[in-house]
Amino acid sequence: MKTLKTPIIIAAILTGVAIFLPALGFTSKQVISSVVFLMILCGTLFYWKFRLAFAFTGIAVLLGTKLLDVPHVIEFAGLDIILFLVGMMTIIGFLEENHFFEYLVSRVVDRVGERPYLLISILMSMAFFSAALVDEVTSILFMMSTVFHITKRYKVNPVPFLLMVVFATNIGSSATAVGNPIGVMIALRAQLTFVDFLRWAAPISLACLGITILLSFFLFKKPIAQLEANMKKKGNEPHELERVSYTRAGIYRSWILFLATVICLVLHHSIEEALHLEKNTLLIGTALFFGGISVFLKGSNAREFFMRRVDWWTLTFFMSLFASVGTLKYAGVTEQIAKGMIRAGQGGNFVLLNIFTAAVSLLTAFMDNVLAVATFIPILADIQKIGVYIFPFWWAMLFGGTMFGNATVIGSTANIVAVGMLEKDTGEHIKFMDWLKPGLVVSVVTVVVAMLLLYAQFHLMPGAPSKF
Repeated sequence: MKTLKTPIIIAAILTGVAIFLPALGFTSKQVISSVVFLMILCGTLFYWKFRLAFAFTGIAVLLGTKLLDVPHVIEFAGLDIILFLVGMMTIIGFLEENHFFEYLVSRVVDRVGERPYLLISILMSMAFFSAALVDEVTSILFMMSTVFHITKRYKVNPVPFLLMVVFATNIGSSATAVGNPIGVMIALRAQLTFVDFLRWAAPISLACLGITILLSFFLFKKPIAQLEANMKKKGNEPHELERVSYTRAGIYRSWILFLATVICLVLHHSIEEALHLEKNTLLIGTALFFGGISVFLKGSNAREFFMRRVDWWTLTFFMSLFASVGTLKYAGVTEQIAKGMIRAGQGGNFVLLNIFTAAVSLLTAFMDNVLAVATFIPILADIQKIGVYIFPFWWAMLFGGTMFGNATVIGSTANIVAVGMLEKDTGEHIKFMDWLKPGLVVSVVTVVVAMLLLYAQFHLMPGAPSKF
């Protein structure tokens, strides 16, 4: 019965949309484009393991109905984003296989001792910075291993501590252009540099981290108290994580590769100006260059390493998703949505920005942040066409897409990875409402704070009009 229920729900949604959209003035091409995109979206949400099959089928339908052609598939597929992610996945894979991240975590956490509030603050800070410098998924992989070791050692429920670290990871992923795939998408589409993110996103993200740590102390007061009690029972023994088999040479190579990548990412805009290159050319170039170095360093295992460490399944899904979203723009669907938002925001650009942020945030919570941002980037392009100053909209999209990813278990890729690791490691599962209650509090508070801090800096934004 349950197996039949889901297809019936999907069919009802698609039929309802197909009937409803013409009443809003959508053309037949726009209706078909919207229904196909919604089919991909519903398939992704209800049948996560088969999301690529739904994406491929959707693209085939769009091609067969002449709503999309091969040149536009290539144009919309976002190959610049995909190449950047391929390079970064290769670099991170090399660092992971040399146990670089476990080495850093063990060195830091070993020195904290039996002080639960300090330990949690450091774990959340490490999750924040590692997500900002590498990416949210890599961060969550090695941070969860640390959390599980700590909670097993002191015999406490791992779920509250998992949530705290995930919250910090998602917030940290908003601090730089490389922390989250949506940061990469925004950087490349808005022509924003790594330094732009350090100026406009990182300080706000840091403020939200501080607030999240304090909120976590309040929301998870009982689990933290239990951890403290169990620590005292065990005595003040040195906190020692499981040792991993890393070599000194491997750690040295990893340090050089890591620092060189970060430095080049930070300085890419200055180098581009010196070499008279187009903006963000070296954002992609840095990832590919040091990805190539990583492959060289693997020697005879280079091919096997590259195929193993690059998540081709996810990247192919991204390309198909971007192509289907591009069709919405091509068919004029995004223009219709933009017009609807503008009508709703007739109180001015300030009201429009709030509506835009709320829409991105809610979509993120229930359909994953990459899907949400991929949907709204072309809508924002249509909003710009009518003369709206959109610089703050890019940052609102970033904060809504990353911070509201904390609201639900499907809000971001890091959440899904963390829950999967919990199920594999302990056999436990987090109920939707158990995540939603603290997640919604953290999401709403951090997004509101982020937007207030953004509003406060409006007069400092490049090319900002005198009145918004």
